[in-house]
Amino acid sequence: MEVTNRYITVKAHVEGEPTESDFEIKSSTISTSVQPGSNDIILKNLYVSIDPYQINRIKSHSASHTTSSFAVVITPGETIDAYGVARVVASGNPEFEKGDLVVGMITWGEYCVLKGEYMLRKLDPMGFPLSYHVGIFAFSGLTAYAGLFEVGKPKKGEKVFVSAASGSIGHLVGQYAKQFGCYVVGCAGSKEKVALLKEKLGFDDAFNYKEETDLKSALKRYFPDGIDVYFDNVGGEMLEAAVANMNIYGRIAACGVIAEYTGVGKRAAPDMLEIVYKRITIHGFLTSDYMNLYPDFLSATVDYLRTGAIQTLEDISSGVESIAPAFVGLFHGANTGKKIVKLADE
Repeated sequence: MEVTNRYITVKAHVEGEPTESDFEIKSSTISTSVQPGSNDIILKNLYVSIDPYQINRIKSHSASHTTSSFAVVITPGETIDAYGVARVVASGNPEFEKGDLVVGMITWGEYCVLKGEYMLRKLDPMGFPLSYHVGIFAFSGLTAYAGLFEVGKPKKGEKVFVSAASGSIGHLVGQYAKQFGCYVVGCAGSKEKVALLKEKLGFDDAFNYKEETDLKSALKRYFPDGIDVYFDNVGGEMLEAAVANMNIYGRIAACGVIAEYTGVGKRAAPDMLEIVYKRITIHGFLTSDYMNLYPDFLSATVDYLRTGAIQTLEDISSGVESIAPAFVGLFHGANTGKKIVKLADE
């Protein structure tokens, strides 16, 4: 038996801000059977993750290409791999059987055929929606947890600032920090998102950075006694402002620089005198550095969710047609929480 697979490709390398026209939907016919004795596996994709870091993969040159196996260059016209949840259609691998739910690296498409070595494991939903295993139980959640606790190293009572605080990672960082006993302020790009942070997620305070003409002064208002930990998702001028308001021995967990990915904004130029005399640590990190923490992270997060101590925000659209708009929207603040595309019913 054969099925038609529709999938997303990028037409050419993109050096600036992505647009929907940079992508196209292609179709191919794939067999739903595998050769006996092979390691091949055929999946029907159910949910796929939409992440900002993919912009660096579709550039012709990026530091990510040679430093992370998860962020190597994408060749125009080829399938784009991404984290997601799928169901096994056929398998030559004895570890997987037809009908199994799996989670791992799949593709921006309706089906995928995996050969050779692949990153995949059976999925136990644990009573949670499958989408949670693309967001809070996947790289977004682990990034928030590891970045805060292993890189930021907060102490109870310290003051934590989170940029892009309504995004896939930021909204979790703030909640983890609150549960730990920190004072937490986040920034976001609309008054609705600010209200969400304060009223639903329990941030101590939040502000709309688009309404601030002087970010350094804004942070001084919200942190009159200084910032101890800054979880940086954006880079740019926000990083400069945070450095100016950091306390002595402050820590910055450099998770992402979405303000700089497309090359259209100002590059961050933090005051090095501040960094030296305040003895500030700026630590860039990748989630893959902390996979050893996954069991502890998962146990804590499951408990928080089941007791209602934290909540997760998901922004889910449907169909392969929505992948490109969903991705482009990330760079305009269109999403609230984790952006996911549902490709098929469970």
